[in-house]
Amino acid sequence: MQTLMVFNSITLDGYFTGENGDLSWAHQRDRESDPEWNAYIESNASGGGTLLLGRKTYDMMKAYWPTPQAKQNDQKVAEGMNRSKKVVFSRTLGDPGWENTRVVKNDIVDEVRRLKNESGEGLVLLGSGSIVAQLAQAGLVDAYTFVVVPVVIGKGRTMFEGVDNAPALQRTDVKTFRNGNVVLSYSAAPRA
Repeated sequence: MQTLMVFNSITLDGYFTGENGDLSWAHQRDRESDPEWNAYIESNASGGGTLLLGRKTYDMMKAYWPTPQAKQNDQKVAEGMNRSKKVVFSRTLGDPGWENTRVVKNDIVDEVRRLKNESGEGLVLLGSGSIVAQLAQAGLVDAYTFVVVPVVIGKGRTMFEGVDNAPALQRTDVKTFRNGNVVLSYSAAPRA
């Protein structure tokens, strides 16, 4: 059985995206000045497992990671992202156009239950806030890792909009970085 982890960046005021889907705040930290942060990101990208993505997150990632610019600027991360198996949830996407990608058009909760029952290296959901909320509500998320970026944006969306069956979380790790980012990891208690 595979575990499902959510990995998302959030602001200090708890938003995973700004108004109108703005994510520019998540990439403002100077990567050049923090080799430890760069090593952390590279290590995560080479971690194996299957990436789960909603359509908007998929489109953003596909627009960068398979490009020559990504391979030049972020070689190790690009290699990991391109090599990883990817599942994109979309009712309208046809040919995904990115290697190792499968499109799932049916019910997200049922599909994730099925994926969790397969053998594998684990499932990682990136971005995709409405999907996070659906899977959290269904009790399917085993762990959360939040990159807290030290910015305040004032308005946006949280990952848990509409969740009335909040997961009980236990902190498992904290990492701090010179660029100001803090990585908080939690396990989610199984639901009865």
